[in-house]
Amino acid sequence: VWARENTRREIFEAMRRKEVYCTTGTRLRVRLFAGWDFGADEVSRPDFVSVGYKRGVPMGGDLTDVPQGAVPRFLIRAQRDPDGANLDRVQIIKGWLDGENNTHERVYDVAVSDGRSIGEDGRCRVPVGSTVDIENATYTNSIGDVFLAAHWEDPDFDPKQPAFYYVRVLEIPTPRWTTHDAAFFGIKRPDNVPATIQDRAYTSPVWFTP
Repeated sequence: VWARENTRREIFEAMRRKEVYCTTGTRLRVRLFAGWDFGADEVSRPDFVSVGYKRGVPMGGDLTDVPQGAVPRFLIRAQRDPDGANLDRVQIIKGWLDGENNTHERVYDVAVSDGRSIGEDGRCRVPVGSTVDIENATYTNSIGDVFLAAHWEDPDFDPKQPAFYYVRVLEIPTPRWTTHDAAFFGIKRPDNVPATIQDRAYTSPVWFTP
């Protein structure tokens, strides 16, 4: 919960405005702001949060009053759990409703670790790799990044179509809990589940309604 203060009132207010995100267990951090005029350099400003609130909306917010010819622009920062795994990538998932009331969804990679590149289709096709030692249920943070940031503009925005955008942050692979149990208790790993997992975070969406 991104609350203004660590008080019951402010925590519930943050929930009411949906300025919240969830993780699959780790304590990584992610912030998302959407607006109409964010510049690429603003994601690295020291007053990044103040700018986001002043000229945009946070996760859970509604984008309104689209200026003529403008497209949604997003500022995103993600930081790993201090006691957890490095980050693999940051993604934006866009959903929209076309003119015939058909739903669509598309995934865009907007920041990737280890100097990899994102293609013209908005996806990074090179996997981050894995350092997991399955037999010992260990891994190292020799791949991935501690911090990722992105400025992204919707390349296919249609101001006549309702849409939503949320952020997903993926960590590098780590041993799944069943792999930890097998190593700790000296038992056979189950063969019907993966040996590794990529923990992640999901933000509340930002909504656009024409």
